[in-house]
Amino acid sequence: MILEHAPLTVRPGEQEAFETAFARARYLIAGVPGFRRLSLSRCLERDTGYLLLVEWERLEDHTEGFRGSPVYQDWRALLHSFCAPFPIVEHYATVLTAEPEEGA
Repeated sequence: MILEHAPLTVRPGEQEAFETAFARARYLIAGVPGFRRLSLSRCLERDTGYLLLVEWERLEDHTEGFRGSPVYQDWRALLHSFCAPFPIVEHYATVLTAEPEEGA
């Protein structure tokens, strides 16, 4: 599994419109082969900050499959105008995980 990490800065005053557009855009990405899930979180310290995390089966599912598809053009049209500057997107592979112990 590959985790895509994209910290987003949305133009001030456009947060509500961004969230509405993202609610529509999530259905575009959900149908892409190799897509597993995503989460969009709003920063508590900066009201224009968001964090997008997307799980992919393989790196190429994002970099070639999604970005090379017509769906990506629709995604861009819905979302890219909200962000300034354009986010730096990075990909991560899991090294280790931890979960609470049962009964703790």
